[in-house]
Amino acid sequence: MNTKNGLFITVTTLLILCWAVFPAQAAIPDNFDISKNYYSVYGGPDLNATLIGDNQYSRGDTVTLNLNMMNKGEISGFKSEKDADIGEYTDQMLQQSEMQYEAQATTAVGILATLKSDNPNIKVKSGPQEAGTLQQGKESASPTKFTVEISKDTPAGIYPLTLDLSYQYQSNVQVGGDDFDSTTGLVTNKEVGIWYENKTQTQTVNIEVKNEPYFEVTNVTGDLYPDEGGMLYVTYKNTGEETAKDATVRVSAADPFSTTDDQAYLGTLKPGDSEVAAFDMDVDDTATPKPYSLSSEIFYEDSDGHDQTSDTIKINTEVLEAKQSLPGFELGTGITFVALATCFIMFRRKKQN
Repeated sequence: MNTKNGLFITVTTLLILCWAVFPAQAAIPDNFDISKNYYSVYGGPDLNATLIGDNQYSRGDTVTLNLNMMNKGEISGFKSEKDADIGEYTDQMLQQSEMQYEAQATTAVGILATLKSDNPNIKVKSGPQEAGTLQQGKESASPTKFTVEISKDTPAGIYPLTLDLSYQYQSNVQVGGDDFDSTTGLVTNKEVGIWYENKTQTQTVNIEVKNEPYFEVTNVTGDLYPDEGGMLYVTYKNTGEETAKDATVRVSAADPFSTTDDQAYLGTLKPGDSEVAAFDMDVDDTATPKPYSLSSEIFYEDSDGHDQTSDTIKINTEVLEAKQSLPGFELGTGITFVALATCFIMFRRKKQN
């Protein structure tokens, strides 16, 4: 194809691409009439997204969903709009050219993927993701990624997410030209007009929040003083759907706390069961009286006999004001008074004798 022909095709195609911003239901405009329309094509892209890997997650997780896309589109048929005249090489060449272009009607161009959740416990943190162009029968070269946050209060179950796949596809092609050049075997001043329309496909992607034990701190008691410490009593409750066997809790003591008693046995906790763990905590003498937060985690055996570790469970406690004691001067005065009183009593007893 000569330079002039190539430029004409490029310019015409760009003009038609500009028209593609019209809504998908817009009719082909009257000025889309380059010359001849030999065929109408039936069919188009058909995108399908598949979640890669396991779709089961734990409450409280923030996960990345990897979606693989495939274009299963197909052309279901052609309708001849105009037959090429026998012996008219220009018509025959243009007809063949249009057929080649019409075969591209199954390509999804400029795919934009948007994932949405209608459940307040499941939040999609990623915005729309570009997924490129996908030809018929092809899979995406790399997965489209979405970050999803699952609330710790999410009940176990299956949660549908809505995936919108928006793209453009080739709706119609027209070709035109002047004369057939027998020397080059090409049609001179060839024109190609391509009309694109917008389309959105919607499908459901399911994720599952697993049945499993889940632990919460429901009560904390104990008086902790600087330079003294004390016993800390923490009530743990299994608010999940599965039983936790042989559960043991371990507390992580951070400044100003320390302990040599950082573990407590909870036993078997069925759904709804609670158990109290006791920890002997030491508190630094320079600790500031205020609220503090300690971290703990529970080790247990699940219903399948596998060892598991819970998420970090926070313990909210407080260091109290130091107990009042006599200052140095008052203490000395008190000791002197006691000593004098003792001497006075002994003196009276001796005198009476």
